[in-house]
Amino acid sequence: MTDPNAIQPSELDQLPDRDPEETAEWQASLDAVAKAAGPHRAAYLMRRTLERAEAGGIALPKLLETDYVNTIPTAAEPSAPGDEAMEHRITAWNRWNAAAMVTRGSKYGVGGHIATFASAAWLYETGFNHFFKGKEADGSGDQLYIQGHASPGIYARAFLDGRLNEDHLDNFRREAGGNGLPSYPHPRRLPWLWEFPTVSMGLGPLSAIYQARFNRYLTNRGIKDVSASHVWAFLGDGEMDEPESTAALALASREGLDNLTFVINCNLQRLDGPVRANFKIVQELEAQFRGAGWNVIKSLWGNAWDELFQLDTTGALVRRLREVPDAQVQTYQTRGAAYIREDFFGKDPALAEMAKLLSDDKILECFHFSRGGHEARKVYAAYKAAVEFKGAPTVILAQTVKGNTLGEGFASKNANHQMKKLTVDEFKTMRDLLELPIKDSDFVDGVVPYGHPGADSPEVRYLQERRAALGGPAPARRTHALAPLPAPAEKAFASFDKGSGTQNVATTMAFVRLIKDLVRDKETGKRWVPIVPDEARTFGMESLFPSLGIYSPKGQTYEPVDRDQLMYYKEAENGQILNEGITEAGSMADFIAASTAYSTHGEAMIPFYIFYSMFGWQRTADQMWQLGDQLGRGFLVGATAGRTTLTGEGLQHADGHSPVIAATNPAALTYDPAFAYEVAAIVKDGLRRMYGEAAPGEDPNVFYYLTVYNEPLPQPAKPSGLGIDEGIVKGLYRFNTAESAGLNVAAANAPRIQLLGSGTAIHWVLEAQKLLAEEWGVAADVWSATSWTELRRDALEADAALLRGEERVPYVRQALHGSDGPVLAVSDYMRQVPDQIAQWVEQDWSSLGADGFGLSDTREGARRHFGVDAESVVVAALAQLARRGEVKATAVKEAREKYGL
Repeated sequence: MTDPNAIQPSELDQLPDRDPEETAEWQASLDAVAKAAGPHRAAYLMRRTLERAEAGGIALPKLLETDYVNTIPTAAEPSAPGDEAMEHRITAWNRWNAAAMVTRGSKYGVGGHIATFASAAWLYETGFNHFFKGKEADGSGDQLYIQGHASPGIYARAFLDGRLNEDHLDNFRREAGGNGLPSYPHPRRLPWLWEFPTVSMGLGPLSAIYQARFNRYLTNRGIKDVSASHVWAFLGDGEMDEPESTAALALASREGLDNLTFVINCNLQRLDGPVRANFKIVQELEAQFRGAGWNVIKSLWGNAWDELFQLDTTGALVRRLREVPDAQVQTYQTRGAAYIREDFFGKDPALAEMAKLLSDDKILECFHFSRGGHEARKVYAAYKAAVEFKGAPTVILAQTVKGNTLGEGFASKNANHQMKKLTVDEFKTMRDLLELPIKDSDFVDGVVPYGHPGADSPEVRYLQERRAALGGPAPARRTHALAPLPAPAEKAFASFDKGSGTQNVATTMAFVRLIKDLVRDKETGKRWVPIVPDEARTFGMESLFPSLGIYSPKGQTYEPVDRDQLMYYKEAENGQILNEGITEAGSMADFIAASTAYSTHGEAMIPFYIFYSMFGWQRTADQMWQLGDQLGRGFLVGATAGRTTLTGEGLQHADGHSPVIAATNPAALTYDPAFAYEVAAIVKDGLRRMYGEAAPGEDPNVFYYLTVYNEPLPQPAKPSGLGIDEGIVKGLYRFNTAESAGLNVAAANAPRIQLLGSGTAIHWVLEAQKLLAEEWGVAADVWSATSWTELRRDALEADAALLRGEERVPYVRQALHGSDGPVLAVSDYMRQVPDQIAQWVEQDWSSLGADGFGLSDTREGARRHFGVDAESVVVAALAQLARRGEVKATAVKEAREKYGL
């Protein structure tokens, strides 16, 4: 009996049912199928119905998982062009040389990876022969993000086509001699070959998405039409656990990036064992990508499986494939036919009957070898479907066997990621499997030989002809002979020289004002790429919204709520600003794409990425390292910088260490400017070095990190005199002396001290200079230290020159030479920031800084807490002079009491 108080199904549905009787009939039909043919048949019909609805454009929630079978059935596979037998021979040579390279290098203990490329060889070879456009193709060619651990296979192919020789291969992972190959894709180490560094897991997929997005940005803004370029990212299934790997999937589908394809090598193994031992990584990834709006293509099984699927009249095989966990699939790869018959087929009566029709050889062929990622035709079909799909990015989930063709000692073994070599006997077995013409006598003294069919062989001619048809060799990085960008008008920089008068201005605001002038420059203005992670209003950049527009491929499909205001929120298809939302990682990926456009696309772009300084280097330092590796150029701007300037925000917003992290990056030029004119001078010099005429010996492949502050303070006029600009760029110059500051120090032989300050700390130092003169009779000279890190690097270069027998004095010693008294350095960062230069300062050295965690307070309260305010500087200066006997020891105690320290 039906409970009259029970909630009926229709009551749970907010949508009205205009025909309840028809609905009931559909439901009854489903119940009848489930009863007559079983729940599996009912589920099958529902999936097919949902697929038909999706294909017909009916608005329904997406089907997140499909059966554990190929998306493209064998009957629907297109015929692959080219000579498949020839491509098999080429792939065999590449497999051999990749394994030989790593094995030969193992005697030096330098490591290397064999199993990854062995599983992915056809994923690369099919692309190189038929899809990957070279740099001479339309637009800029394709962009290839190669899986880092597969690099030996890429080197092997470059050896086959003549771009590398045996000496290169023998110096794999041994670069110090000058003829070596880096372990992974490192553009800085091999700039003619590698375009994108990828081996820091997760950054490859993230960067690939933003590269595809930046390609659209360049096209939509009319900078360059790169609509013919396609971005290919080759990834590992284990790598997809990194949060960065999937962080931007929604962006890619939201913006319809059909110029992007992920190829995930699903060999079911990560570094220590199975990716999903008790689950199925392919199904998990399919649901994740489908849910994010991607087109998903699964290429799981090779042609040998076709016979099994044809025998599966009950669906038992498909059900079993769905339920077997990945670790068990890996076990099947290493076991004999009897085990597979019992464990796989024996679980279901229908499968047991099917197994009776299969020979042991057939079972082993299917379970040991036949995978979708190992068959050229299936890979071709997947790639063709991917590049032809419109409206969304595509992910190809290609199932492979890690260590394929390397023999039973490697294939699917948990330890194969750490296995660095094959024995001679294993190589001979591999040779026979690959049918390579290598003789036993070629193994001289047990050393495996490299194999090459000859520079004029059919294999090499075929390879080179295919690459010529596709636009040249790949992967490849271009070094374009770009004309230097014209320098912006001098008035944009000179306007800061006169200072702000009576107006207080934060250096953040000074930087934004400078950018406003630079983006209006007729010659270079369009090349600026402003990047901000949803904090533009914090940094006073909202005035750029209506003039530059925020980039959106859809433009502005709505009326903004603030349309009647002067600085309204304007989105545009050709917008210049990249406002990324709350994602520092995404913003950095933007910056990397823009900062390397001079090479990727032959178009010099000038990105500046402005962010909370605390949330830049601390969160995304790995991407900054990637940026340096990729030879990126541009300006990173850490705003609201310093440990004590961001009032009330507290520990997680108080940056006292970003210059420390930045100092570890050899490509980062780190500056902590104190005044607006310093900001202008640094940006001006950065434009010259990175985009104009670099001086002899200067590397243009650097990027600048500037810290700017949100504290409104007086901006003084630029001091007159020679060498000010040089000092700003090199890192140190004398801002004033006690005398030039107009301070009255009574005694002619008054004690003197040199006060060095950087960033906002210079204002406390100037106040301390005044107190020292007026209350303690001490003359202090004030120096602005714009870059402690650049001073240190110059000194390190001087030390290196000395070892070569060259006499060179570090700039910091030259600048301070002859200055009387000790040196006291003050920073709003940890003391180790100014202490970087201590060993090269000939005067007595001491420093003050904001060590420890930040805290919520007023600026004054925080500075007193850390002991860096003006009064603390005075006490520290007196203590330093007292140790030298230049002031009375009692003065230090008196000052502490007077200032309440």
